[in-house]
Parts: sequence; structure tokens; C-alpha cells
Amino acid sequence: MKVVVQKVSEAGVYIENEDYSAEIRKGLVILLGIKYDDTIEDVNFLADKCSNLRIFPDENEKMNLSVKDVDGEVLVISQFTLYGDAQRGNRPSFTEAARPDTAIPLYEKFIQRMKENLGESKVKSGIFGAMMLVKIFNDGPVTILIDSRKSEKS
Repeated sequence: MKVVVQKVSEAGVYIENEDYSAEIRKGLVILLGIKYDDTIEDVNFLADKCSNLRIFPDENEKMNLSVKDVDGEVLVISQFTLYGDAQRGNRPSFTEAARPDTAIPLYEKFIQRMKENLGESKVKSGIFGAMMLVKIFNDGPVTILIDSRKSEKS
């Protein structure tokens, strides 16, 4: 499982045909890519890591506070293209991305774990598999990539 975490001043997701939108103010946008062999351990590791990632400035302007510490919000967007492989040719292959029957339950568990960590009202999301327009006002800019398979899990 991979995430791209962006610290934002505001963000939103819009789905035209669904008449759906979700917006946040200060917080994180998490683009979530799910691999075919990911498990609940990957979900818990990354959700906990994102909840506690210290990328917000403290009183000395040092990145020392988490989204929890600053009472921020989170917007989670499914992004299977994080597992796009474009090493050969010009058209990416997505064979490592999880199929919906595997990905949807893990995506929903990730969102639920984030809500457990931060509070129900602090976490919003897109709709899995939908064509979405995502507005991101990256603050800093700060962008962090995390792969659950490169972790030292204890």
C-alpha cells in the first residue's frame, strides 16, 4: 500500500455525475494506492503513520506537529494509478493495483481507521472508482511518499 500525503491549506473532491463533493480546510490530502496483496496490517500501519506524521509547524516553525495536534482535517482519495508501472513503453501497466473486490474493503478500512484516530468529523473521502476532480492547495509545499512495504513493522 502506498500513500502520497500532502499538507494543505484547503482541498476538495468533486464528482459531477454523482452530485457529490467533500471539502476540508487545513489538514492532509491522502492519495491512497492499494496493491493486490495488501492486508489489514498495511492499512493500520499507514493510517496510523498518516495520523501521527509530524509535518505541521510548531511555535518555532519546525515541522513537529501532526494533523491531530493542529486539529486538522483529512481528505482520503483512492488512487490506483500509484501502482502504475511505466518502465517499459509509454502506456502504464496497472497489474500491481488491487482489483475492486480487494481494494474497496481495504479503502473503507483505511478511512475507518483514520476516523478512529482523528474523529468521525475530521475525515472525508472521495468515492472509490469514480472520476473525480480534486482541488489541492498544497501548503509549503509539503508532499511525503510512504510505502507500507518499506516499513520496519514491529
